[in-house]
Formats: sequence, structure tokens, C-alpha cells
Amino acid sequence: MADREVIEISDEESEASPDYDRRAIFEPVVRRVVDALGGYEGGHYRLGDEATGCLKDLKKLWRKDDTDDERTVARIFWETRVFMNDLVPILLETAGKGLVEDKRAIYCADLMTAMTWPIDMAEELKELDDEIDKGTDYTQLLQSHLYYKAALLKPGVIEALFGIMLPPLAKLPHERSERDGQVINVVLHLIRNLAFIKDLPANIHLSSDQAELSSMQSRLIRTLSETHTLSLLLTIAANSSNDRLLNNWNTLVLEIFYLLFRGVKPASLAVSQKKQPAENLKRLLAVEAQNRRNVARTASSRHSHFGTTISVQLNPKKKPHPSNDGNDADSEPAKASGSKSQQLVLHRQQALTKTSGSIIDMTKQQKTKRGKTLDELSREENLSLEARTVLQDLAKDFIEGCFNPFLASLLKDIRSERAKISEKDNLRLLFVTKWFLDFFLCTKAKNPGPDDTSSCSYGLVAEVLEREWIIWVLKRMRGAVDEKPKMWTELQAGIDCLAQLLLLVDGMTSSQGVDSALKDAAELLQQQLIYNGEVLDLALESLRSYKEGTQSLAYLDSSVYLAYSLLRMLERWGKAQGQEMYVRRKTAKARKRAKAKAAKEKEDAVPDVEDIEEESEDEEIVHETLFTFEAFQEKFAQADITQTLLTYLARYKDFSSSENMKRVVNLMHRQAVRAKAEGLYFKVSTLDLFKTILADQHSFPREQTYKDLLNLINYVLRQFFKALAENPFHAVEAFFPKNRGNWKQFSSWKPEPKATSRKGAAAEESKFPPDVEVKKGYSWSDQLGIAIAALVEAKQEGLIDWVKEILTLVIGMRQRIVEDTDNKGDDDDADDDPTPKLDGPSVEAMAKFTDYTVPCVSDEQAQAVTRNPHLKLLLRLSKFYVAEESKLVYRSINGQS
Repeated sequence: MADREVIEISDEESEASPDYDRRAIFEPVVRRVVDALGGYEGGHYRLGDEATGCLKDLKKLWRKDDTDDERTVARIFWETRVFMNDLVPILLETAGKGLVEDKRAIYCADLMTAMTWPIDMAEELKELDDEIDKGTDYTQLLQSHLYYKAALLKPGVIEALFGIMLPPLAKLPHERSERDGQVINVVLHLIRNLAFIKDLPANIHLSSDQAELSSMQSRLIRTLSETHTLSLLLTIAANSSNDRLLNNWNTLVLEIFYLLFRGVKPASLAVSQKKQPAENLKRLLAVEAQNRRNVARTASSRHSHFGTTISVQLNPKKKPHPSNDGNDADSEPAKASGSKSQQLVLHRQQALTKTSGSIIDMTKQQKTKRGKTLDELSREENLSLEARTVLQDLAKDFIEGCFNPFLASLLKDIRSERAKISEKDNLRLLFVTKWFLDFFLCTKAKNPGPDDTSSCSYGLVAEVLEREWIIWVLKRMRGAVDEKPKMWTELQAGIDCLAQLLLLVDGMTSSQGVDSALKDAAELLQQQLIYNGEVLDLALESLRSYKEGTQSLAYLDSSVYLAYSLLRMLERWGKAQGQEMYVRRKTAKARKRAKAKAAKEKEDAVPDVEDIEEESEDEEIVHETLFTFEAFQEKFAQADITQTLLTYLARYKDFSSSENMKRVVNLMHRQAVRAKAEGLYFKVSTLDLFKTILADQHSFPREQTYKDLLNLINYVLRQFFKALAENPFHAVEAFFPKNRGNWKQFSSWKPEPKATSRKGAAAEESKFPPDVEVKKGYSWSDQLGIAIAALVEAKQEGLIDWVKEILTLVIGMRQRIVEDTDNKGDDDDADDDPTPKLDGPSVEAMAKFTDYTVPCVSDEQAQAVTRNPHLKLLLRLSKFYVAEESKLVYRSINGQS
């Protein structure tokens, strides 16, 4: 079809009559263009004479869907099967036979990219017109993408697409045109689209065609590896910081890696893939055996061949409910009335030995139990062994040659706010970084050894130790928390990335054979993270802010993992460091600034430059507090954190490994035992959970982690019943929350006296003992005599002599100042009148008086000054001021001794 025969459709008529039938207009046009593309003759596809023009027309028709919520043209394309019957054969007839620069092949790739473009269901539903309730169904479009992906995975298709990219890449940088970059960009986006399309869930009841649609991701990974497409992606990632052309596609490569690795756990790729089938079989057999034992514990015995039927009458003294002749408790209990009796029928053998209430609760739990699904960041793909092997090699090659330059180039583009950077790129970068760090640490754990001889050297991932990277991660996490509504998914990715970073730093500082420069950088970063204090606050806030139903289960697991990793690192760091550490705390003067801002808005005045500078200075003011691991562990004992940990523990049957149980038991142990906050667990709901766990203890694996759980539960229960025996009213308090420090009165926690640490000496109390005063009615001389008598009675005459010596020294110094100042110029009259002319010191002489600081000479004097109340009384009466650090300052009130 020639260009002059292309049918252009104007939108003017559509605007005038919005009720026109788009399908009736576009369907005949699309079918005529598709028929003109070509067809099969003798088993071979033959292109039409105007195939190039037809491909252009199809692309123009496709753009008509930009303003159509129903995607009418896309549905017509799917019904005509133009993708499988025409576009793929044309690509194979051109680029598949070596004609990689043929325009028809490039047009086919462009149209394929448009037809497989990802459908964001959330955005599509938001953009629907509320006034027109058409009930748009995207099921057909999503299904078409599955078949498009299957068509592109036919032999030779991906290889032909890869061949289209080779001529532009083979050109020298100064010879490349803008069109060359566009060709590569189109093919890379097509690969991204294929990785985005999700397979159908695996199901043994599906047909052969449907089963093929559930394993396409594995075929795609193998095909990309066989056609060297993955090698091209690694090349782009490794040189994105050097080559300007390759830098344009670093975000696209990031998204492809995100789509390929998001459904695979790093730990599963860090081990030998040849042993994985046997390990998976062993794991499944263990799960099956465990389920069989659980069923056997509650199953009916062989003697109940004829079943069990028991009628239960609730409130038998009341009249029976008129509409309740006999309700089946295993099907649907009838609604009970406050003034009517209710009759239930139980069909369980356990009803013979257990209470009817427990059987009813068991039935309700089975009906209302709904398994929560994990979010997209933790979705696991069902990949084949060959595909996993390919991803394992890809991950190793990326760590060895691409990790540092790839992250550096992306972070540089993000900080420069390039136009190609989108908000989702931040999330993808956090996830990809977390994934590869986790993979690196798992591989390092499987292959221990000196860092300089190991293939997994810490220098391969040193980019995450840079200051700019840490600042960016914390900034994204703060932004996710401050956003309304909060961006929980991005916050979860930041928490995962931060947890892996802490594990990496902890491993570098504790392992042997690490390069001295990297180890020093890791120790410095560790100190800066603790000093900054923001990481500590984020770990606590992520656990406090969890609300069941608001965040995903993956977010809960990530928050628990971060807190577990942080506390372990802090504990190990605290033991290794023998010196004190301070944490920076920001001083927010929000109230003052808010009042000033409100006053200025009320007056409609323009703020002065001085006010703005003063406000900015207030925001930068910080203060430092002494950090100790024990104090932080006590701060970890909070009611909201306990509730989060109990929510996590309640899912103990869904734990995939004992590592999950180990983390939550460790955190609960730190609260109940280390911080002595067992009162946080004195709640009815918590005790009921403990009862359920103790009832299922026979089904637990024989591992130390589960033994620690039972020991912790028994410890909490012993403390609860011990407190209950001392005060029976604690049973009433168990129905109320233990927030705002209310748990302290039920726990063994006791406030410790504040202490100051001295070098080479034990910690001592920094506060002085209470002062001693003489009763009113005594003169100054009498009070002085009483203080001296108390010291003499205590056989501490040496302290009295010490005070007298100080007084004599100070009096002599001040007399000399008075003589030098007031008697100056009166030497001629000294013989005539030897007595001073003034009644007391002059104002000029008194101005020269300064406070006299007397350091303690001996340890006995230092102890007496701070702890002897009678000596303090004597010093006050002698006009001395007792200061901290055992120093005495003489203060004269009137300038006379």
C-alpha cells in the first residue's frame, strides 16, 4: 500500500459525536493493511510488494490507542493475529537471513516493542474516565502478551533481533548517528518487555499449551544467554560510566536486571545448582512429612468408622431459637440471640474429649484463615535448572566486572537529575543493589578465605561504602516516610539495602585478610553510621510503624532482619571498642519556627534576611549524647516493637527456614531478658499465643532455635505467674496495653544510677549527696562552730586544717591586691599616717578580685569534697562554692575576708 493510500482518521468528528463505534471504523482498515503485508505460499512466507508501507500504517493505527481507554486497535491486532502470523515471519525473512539493516526488520522490531509494552494496571485504572462506566476488561490484552512472548521465543527470533543491534554497535563513536541509537534502544526495550511479562502460575492440571505459558521465563533466560544478549547487557553495565552512548541505556539495563532477578532468592543461586534438585526434593519431603504428622495429631481414629455427631445446646435454660432446629457447627453457626437458646451439631471426634467451645473456635479458624501473599519484591519465580545456572553465571560476572562502575554511573545520573531517571528507577536501584550484596555475602560465606586470595574480594562491591551512596539511601528512605501516603515498597527496599550494607561492613571489620585500606574505610563507615544516629532511628521506627494490613509481610520480614543485623553489629562493635562513642542528635526547634512563621504570615510581612539566616542556623544545631549498647538495647524495649515481633512470631508455621525463628527469638530475648522488660509480654493475647506454641511444640524441628523459643516462653510465663502471686491484680492489668512505660512496674527492670567513667578508675556517682543545713535560729559563728564540731567528732581534723590553710592563702592574696591598688601613690604619707585612709577595699580593688580555684591535693580531699556533707557545710559557711570534678572556688560576697 502506497503512502498516498494511507487512511488518516480525523478526531474532529469523534469530538463532536463521542458515541461513535471505534471498532466499526478501525477493523476494516486494520484487516486490509494486514492482508497486504504478505502471506504463506508453499509453506514459506512471502512479503507483499507494499510491506514497508503497511508496517508504517500499522504503527500509525497503533498510535490511535493513545487516547482510547478501551485499546480498540490493540484488540483488533490480537484478533487478526498479525504478531504471530506476519511480524515474526517478516523478521525471520529479513534479519533472520542476514538482512539486519533492512528497514522492514527494523519496522517489525519497532511494532513488536509497541505491542508488548507493559500494561500498568494501577495506572490504567486511574486513567479511566469516571463518567463513562464501560467496565474495561484488560484480561484479553494481558493474555495477548503471553502469546506474543511465546512467539518471540521461537528459534531464531531473538537472534535476529540481536543481529539488528550489531551494525550500530560496530560503528565508531564519531560515525554513529541518532538513528543508530534509536535502533538499539528499540531492541533493548523489546527485551525489557519480554522480561516484564509474567508467566502463568505452574499448575499440573493445565493443558500442554497452557503449561508452555508457565515456563517461558526460563526459556527467555536461556535464549538470551545463547544469543549473547546477556553479554551485551554486561558490556553496557561495565562501560556506562565511560561511553556516552552506553550511558543512555544504563537505566534500561537496570530494569532488565531487576525483572530477571526479582523472582529469585540470592541464597539459592549462591550454591551449586546441580545439587539443588536433590535439596528441593529433600525439603519438600520434609514439609510433607511434617504436614502428615500435624494431620495425624488431630485426625479421627480408626474406631470412628461411623463418624461422630454430638448436639450441643447453648444456654439450655433459655427458650430455643425458633429458626434453629439444628445447626451444623462445621458448616455455619446460626446467629445467637441474647434471649434465645442456640443448638449446634458437631461432627468432630475431638468433641468427645474437648470442650465444645474449642471445637467451634477450631472451625471458625479454618474458615476465616486466609494466607496473606507477599508483595512483588518477594515474588518467587518457578525457573528451571538451566535458567538458574545462567542467572548464577550472570550474577558472578556482574559482581566481578560491573557492580562498581554501574552503580557509580547510575548514582551520578540520579544526583544530576537527568531526564531519563524516573521515580521507579530509585526503587529498582535499591532492589538490585540489595540483591547483589546478598548474593555476594552468601557466596563469600560459602567460600571463606583470605580476601586477597578469594574470588569474592570485598573490593568488588566497595562502591556501596562511599559516602555519597549512604547519603542517597538514607535520603530515599526519609523521602518514603515523609511522603503522603507513605511509600512502603520503596521504604522496604531501602531497609533491605541498609541491612545488607550493615552485614557487609560488619563482615569487613571482623574478617581476616581484608585489605587494610578497605578495612579502615569499613571501620570509619561503621563509626559514622553509629554517630549519625539516623540508622538507629530507622531500625526502631520501621518496627514501630508496622501495622498489620497496611504493610506487606515482606516489609515485616525486612524490618525484623534490619533490627537483628543492627543489634548484632552494635553488640560486636561495643565489645571490640574500649572507648566511649557519641551519637549525634538533632535539636529541632519546630515550635519556635512555627510560631515565628505564623506571626509573619499574620502580619503579611516579608521575612528579613537575618531571620532566614537565624532559622537556618537553628536547623543545623546538633548535640551529642553518650552511646552505649545497653542503653540502646533498653530503648529497643517498646510496646509497639513487641507487638510487631509477636505478629511476626505468630506466623511461625509459615517460616521457610529456622533463620526466621532465630531472628525473632533473638530480638524477643533482648527485650525480655537483656533489657529486663518481660512485662511487655504480660498480655492476654500474648499468653494465648504462647499457649498455642506450647501446644504445637511436638511438631517443631529438633533445632536449637526452637529450644531457645520454648525456654524464652517458659521464662516469661514464670515471671508472669511470679508477679501474679505477689499481686493478683496483675491479672486485670493483663487486659490493658503496656505502652508509655507501664510495663516497668511489672518487670524486673530497675533504673540504674547515672555514672561517669574515668580513665583508670571505676565509675562513680556524678551527683553530690544531699546538702546538710543547720536549723534556723543560729548565728553565722554558731553555725560555723557546729560544722567544725561535726568534723571533730568524725575525727577529721585534717580537713579543718586544710580549709584554714586555703582561707589564709586567699586572704593573703586579696590583702596584697588591696595594698597594691589602694595604697598606690601614698608612699610619701606612709610615715605620717601608717593606717589606711579607706574603711574597706575600693571599687577598683574589688574589681580585681577573681574566683580562686583550689584543686584537691589528695584523693582523700577529693572524696571528702564530693561526699562529706559536713565539710561542704563548712566550705559554704567559709564562702566557698563546691563545683564539680572536686574543685573549690572561693567567692567573697563583700570583698572582705
